[in-house]
Amino acid sequence: MSTITLYGATGTIGSRILDEALGRGHTVTAVVRDPAKLTTAHPSLTVVTGDVLDPESVTEHARGADVVISAVGGGDGPGHQALVKPSFEALVAALRTLGADAPRLITVGGAGSLRTADGRQLWDTEGLPEPVLQIMHAHGDGLDFLRSVTDVRWTNLSPAATIAPGERTGAYREGLEDLLVDADGESRISTEDYAVALIDEVEEPSHLGERFTVAY
Repeated sequence: MSTITLYGATGTIGSRILDEALGRGHTVTAVVRDPAKLTTAHPSLTVVTGDVLDPESVTEHARGADVVISAVGGGDGPGHQALVKPSFEALVAALRTLGADAPRLITVGGAGSLRTADGRQLWDTEGLPEPVLQIMHAHGDGLDFLRSVTDVRWTNLSPAATIAPGERTGAYREGLEDLLVDADGESRISTEDYAVALIDEVEEPSHLGERFTVAY
């Protein structure tokens, strides 16, 4: 079992990651700004106050962990997209200070930079609302930053085009740079199965130093 430090545990995706990790026997430290917002109680869960944008705070809570997971930024409220790249930068800066003992970093990514069947990127789709585009490009900027990092073991997991709370089936398909679609041309996954895929990567790392994506 792994020792996990988790940022973003109160969000839509982060809360599912937390439940999946605890349900599979991992030990989790959830780092949040306001512990009162995290009502989950579990013997393998510790809730602490911290700031993902503060490298010193990250270093404190990441020390001794096997994996740091960031589910910060994106679709959990206006302005959250602004946190994506700065949080990645702070996390990497903190992990660098831990040297050879630094945990792996797994970040929740976005689907916007994935290639569609016509060879464009998803964020080039006509008619996307501006707030959605902002989130997509924020995740793209964060991924570009991670791809410049060679001294921290990182993985970025992009969801399908549509991700929403739903059923945990435990089934999904993996890809790398191309948007995955089903037989009906839809690209979707539940937040629960996205969390399954992410914790699978915690347990059996197979995408070090790269982005991958999952969908049905």
